[in-house]
Amino acid sequence: MRRSIATVGAILLGLSIIIPGAASPIGAAPPDPGLSPADRASLAAGISVAPKAALGAKPSGPNPYLAMVPDAARVDYSGWNHYLQRRSPAQAVARLKAPGAVRPSGSTLVVDEDEPDGTRGANESPATAQRITRFGTAPTKKPRIRILGSLNPELVVPDTVDPNAEDDGAIPLAGNTGIGAAGRKGIETSARIGDGPHGSAGTGTNDFDFYKLTSTPGKVVTIATDTPTGDLDTVVVLFDPAGQVLAANDDFGGSLDSRLAYKVPASGTFYAMVAAYRGLPADPFDPASGDGDPGRDGDDEASEGPYTVAITSGDDDSDFFAVKLRAGDVLGASAKGANTYLTVFDTTPREVHGSQQNASFIYPMASPLPGGGNQVTDYVATKAGWHYVGVTGGSGSYAVTVEGYRAVLERVRPIQTLFLDFNGERVNTGVFGGTGNVDLSPLAAFLAKWGLTRADEGRLIDVVTATVVENLRKDLTARGLNKRFKLKLVTSRSGADPWGGRNVSRVVVGGTIAESGVPTIGIAQSIDPGNFETEETALVLLDVLSDPAGDDASLNTYLRPASNRIAFVGRALGNVIAHEAGHFFGNWHTDNSDEHANLQDAGGANFGVLFGVGPDGVGGTADDRDVDFGDDRFSPVEGFVGIEDTLGRIDFGVTS
Repeated sequence: MRRSIATVGAILLGLSIIIPGAASPIGAAPPDPGLSPADRASLAAGISVAPKAALGAKPSGPNPYLAMVPDAARVDYSGWNHYLQRRSPAQAVARLKAPGAVRPSGSTLVVDEDEPDGTRGANESPATAQRITRFGTAPTKKPRIRILGSLNPELVVPDTVDPNAEDDGAIPLAGNTGIGAAGRKGIETSARIGDGPHGSAGTGTNDFDFYKLTSTPGKVVTIATDTPTGDLDTVVVLFDPAGQVLAANDDFGGSLDSRLAYKVPASGTFYAMVAAYRGLPADPFDPASGDGDPGRDGDDEASEGPYTVAITSGDDDSDFFAVKLRAGDVLGASAKGANTYLTVFDTTPREVHGSQQNASFIYPMASPLPGGGNQVTDYVATKAGWHYVGVTGGSGSYAVTVEGYRAVLERVRPIQTLFLDFNGERVNTGVFGGTGNVDLSPLAAFLAKWGLTRADEGRLIDVVTATVVENLRKDLTARGLNKRFKLKLVTSRSGADPWGGRNVSRVVVGGTIAESGVPTIGIAQSIDPGNFETEETALVLLDVLSDPAGDDASLNTYLRPASNRIAFVGRALGNVIAHEAGHFFGNWHTDNSDEHANLQDAGGANFGVLFGVGPDGVGGTADDRDVDFGDDRFSPVEGFVGIEDTLGRIDFGVTS
């Protein structure tokens, strides 16, 4: 059912809300010879380019939130977002009913927002947040609260205007909305994608419509589309005058229509663009820079058709609530009601997990974190002090459930064991979307493909093990987050197989896509903030990693006669293993296209960075880099905003 564009465009904030200081603008995608420039621009903006599954249907392939996919262009991120949003509430109920489910102790504390209904400005930021002193995980505190409040943004009624004259397909050609001048705060217009000189009746490189506006600090620019007729699947993007993407959105509220909101940090000129899915420009200054039908799968033409767009600039209403956490507290929050965005800020304060979605379907069944709302967020506190839960993006009442837990292994013996299995194993890959119980080939079966012999296997495993130890233990100890940190690492080279024992999680290193039925490089069983399920499995498949040179994801692409092959292959495999273990110890993916190398960087492109290849482009040489867990932006295609501390999120989940 379509909403009235005049209503939602005026009063609802959409996805891709960017709060100043929370995250830098999305960077350029890494070069990839398998992608067109327009596809690279889409992925860098957080917009997928693969064909979409039907709304709510499960897309084909492995879950990309959990998988290190070989090719991001083949992943239906939009479809997975819809699927997770539909499945997560039911899974949250099932987790509560599971045998031995952990729940907060005591009664729920109900907190009413102090800011009177119909007003705004009292609790707009962490600095002015309403403090909730009775929340906490200490015995005298309440670990579960329910916050009731309302959002009251400025109601902007947009002026109805005529559509832009063609060609308006680039920043220099943008139609002037007049927003920001002479008191105009918004416009609504009806237009069409496909009627410009570069639509299907023209050059066929794809049609884009650009709109120029100005705004001032603190205002929220919203762009919302509606497509009551036709087949058009819209995408909306906001650019600055230099062509930098500030925010982008594809699909909102369970539909193919799009909506974004951007909080303006400084006065300036902005450019709103409406385009079709799979039809973005490679260069926002060139109206002919789309790629039309690049022939990826024979059915790649971007959709065309009519749309209505409302563009507004007005005062927002954001509500923040301060809760005091102890180091190691695991915070979960779930929101229902009018808001469309839920976030957590740390003690700095900086945004550490902004969410416009519910992806809690990915939590394991043992996780107690709440997941029944429209938006869900989670955070593992690394420092004691005030933290801030915020809601925004709508008009009307909301209810936010906030819960706090301590890690399940705190003061528990035995400690967490991580088992690395290189011997080949029978694994039920059905939990990853595979074919069921299958036998995976051992590491030894792939050595020759990297120019190694069976005699090299022991030394290779030693390098892999040392890399995982450095990534998962030494870095945490050096940072001093948790003085009691202990993680026992066991490999199949060590002797007895501990899998099946208490608090043992494993990474099986071996096998192929064909054997497993899972088209990926690596995949974890869950994302588990707090590590509540201590007995999980991840896979690191070796066929793509050992393919002939040429593919960005193959280790052979970076090997030369001068390479120390054991050192490079061991380091790269150790990094991929740590990445997958990082998921079931609590991490989401980070951005693989920005300037920060992080062990939790998403797959799909830029693999040389994750493998530690240095500036010379050759693996196994003196300039190879040490890639670690740490601070980085969330992966833009997965819908989260802010800075993820991938080291800190692991730390307290594997404590003893």
